[in-house]
Amino acid sequence: MVLAPRMIQAMEILQLPLSALQERIDQELVENPVIEMRPASPDENPAPPADAQAASTSTTDAEGEQDLVVNDDGGPEDFQRLSNLVDRWENYFEETGRRPRRPAADGPDPKFEAMQNTPDAGQTLQEYLLDGWHLEDADPRPRALGEAIVRSLDDNGYLRSPLEDLADEVDPPATPEELEEALRRVQALGPAGVGARDLTECLLLQLAADPSYGGGPGRLPEKVLEVRIIRDHLRDVEANRYPRMAKTLDATIEEVKRAVGRIRRLNPKPGAAFSPQRTPPIIPDVHIRWDEEAGDYVVTIEGGDTPELYISKAYRRMVKQRDLEEKTRRFVTRNIRSARWLMDAIQQRRDTLQRVTESIVRFQRPFFDEGPDHVQPLKMQQVADDVGLHVGTISRAVADKYADTPWGIWGLRDFFTGGTETADGEEMSWDRVRVHLKAVVDGEDKRKPLSDEAVARRLQKQGIDVARRTVAKYREEMGIPSSRRRREY
Repeated sequence: MVLAPRMIQAMEILQLPLSALQERIDQELVENPVIEMRPASPDENPAPPADAQAASTSTTDAEGEQDLVVNDDGGPEDFQRLSNLVDRWENYFEETGRRPRRPAADGPDPKFEAMQNTPDAGQTLQEYLLDGWHLEDADPRPRALGEAIVRSLDDNGYLRSPLEDLADEVDPPATPEELEEALRRVQALGPAGVGARDLTECLLLQLAADPSYGGGPGRLPEKVLEVRIIRDHLRDVEANRYPRMAKTLDATIEEVKRAVGRIRRLNPKPGAAFSPQRTPPIIPDVHIRWDEEAGDYVVTIEGGDTPELYISKAYRRMVKQRDLEEKTRRFVTRNIRSARWLMDAIQQRRDTLQRVTESIVRFQRPFFDEGPDHVQPLKMQQVADDVGLHVGTISRAVADKYADTPWGIWGLRDFFTGGTETADGEEMSWDRVRVHLKAVVDGEDKRKPLSDEAVARRLQKQGIDVARRTVAKYREEMGIPSSRRRREY
């Protein structure tokens, strides 16, 4: 019961990717006054002093495995070992003096530099349209309705709310005719297609803005093939039913294909350019590189901007004062204990991640030597047995973490895959099966695309025994359309 909070914290720290770990440390630096830091060098990983390493080694030799997660079959000695971890880094916490948390007055401010390097968020769609709308020559009433419409648009530029819901934005409430007129004026601001209520209206607005169609805003020629396809046959376009469209529209398949090709060049999300979805950058937790001198792959744990932590000597002296108030003593003692737990959990995270990654490299050596097509089937239990940890610890260690490998950035969890056995008895991972499946689809005759059953037979001829439902499952996961939608006329 006493050790449970510490074990929970260790497991939480183990699961954190590097960016989240840095946030966790920053939070602790704010909340816990006894912790001081030295910024870690970006070129090297922080390491404890030699005396701390010696203390750690002696403790490890005496007590064995130092993981904070107790195995299911552990006994009282496991809890005794965990209780002794409090003093593992005793020498490491002794510092000659306190380090300031804030940067020197004449030195660079890392927060200010980060703000300078942060990309501008850019102008939103609503801001762009409002700037244009304020230049419109309109009376106060239609101006207010136009602003209400602009503020109701979603990030893709669509008006998802019923137009009638905006009637109460002005006093007295607007009529349907006034709302329609305000919407037409907003749609004319551009980009073309913004302000549409559905996909059909969005595409027609873009055709109307194209001078080559000669209709002008709201006056598209109804006989234009593209207009007829957009109005009545978008479902057929999605389902690749060209013969049906050609028969219904009294046109040839070639004419329909050309019209659909022009429609595909339109933008179904005209407002998305103003609201780009920024993907957060991936910070690798480990680097795996070939070392010529060692003649093997070397695993390095990334330290990033994670600072090196230690407990302030001033607070350690304070807690030893005899005349210290009991309330203050309890406060300082509690924070020192919390700081020790955090630092030990961070070091345990590094050690565990190092050992797990080195084990992955041993099992996945064909991948590192020959490339992604040679990922081997691997279970977490195999790595757990190899490094002597519980399988739950392995799962936490690889969660949301990435490795910088000679073949690019890979998630550590991606190395754990199931597989099948080829006709030659070779183990093949499901990732390699996907590669072969895509190769079969890419090489098919698009006028007569292969069904899932036919793809399965092609793979079986290559010695890969997979069922039709497996082919269908992986095809959908890879975003490959069905054979009917892959057909070209």
